Amino acid sequence: MNSDDFEAYRADLEAAERRVAGEIEPGARALVVAILVFLLVVSFILPHAGAARGVDVLMGDDKAIAAGVALPHRVFCWLALVFGVGFSMLALLTRRWAIAWIALAGSAVASAIGLLAVWSRQTATGGHPGPGIGLIMGWIIVILLTFHWARVVWTRTALQLAAESQRRQEAVERENRSLLDGLDGPADPKQHPEEP
Repeated sequence: MNSDDFEAYRADLEAAERRVAGEIEPGARALVVAILVFLLVVSFILPHAGAARGVDVLMGDDKAIAAGVALPHRVFCWLALVFGVGFSMLALLTRRWAIAWIALAGSAVASAIGLLAVWSRQTATGGHPGPGIGLIMGWIIVILLTFHWARVVWTRTALQLAAESQRRQEAVERENRSLLDGLDGPADPKQHPEEP
């Protein structure tokens, strides 16, 4: 196989490498994330504020209104559903690095909004109930999801950077060899004796 044959396959090899570089391999974390997603779904059927469950908060029905659910609580529930459940499951199923990044970013934002949601329930006025077990459980689970997605994404980032660095180094070496071959022709060790 000469260098022209290899060059014909180089584009295919580089495309395959880029495709693999865009994938994640969560390993045992996949099971942990799947369990956390299941528990997050369960938190939506538990009370979030008095008799209002997480589903009631999502829909904004009469129970949520009667419990005095504020905007941070509703935003947290939607972010937890979209990013904590939706994008986390999508990232696990597709193993795409970009989707895992979206799950991480959304879960991180949901964690911060979850703090506001719990705080708004603790400072509720007019006899409205405080935070329920479902809200606190959901907030803790979203924080744990953020931690696990961060570990998966950053591990993959380090591997991608190392592979990219190696690819650049090989390209420079290939270019240097082709320049030397073009200038000198075949190298003769007798013409260039090594200095002591």
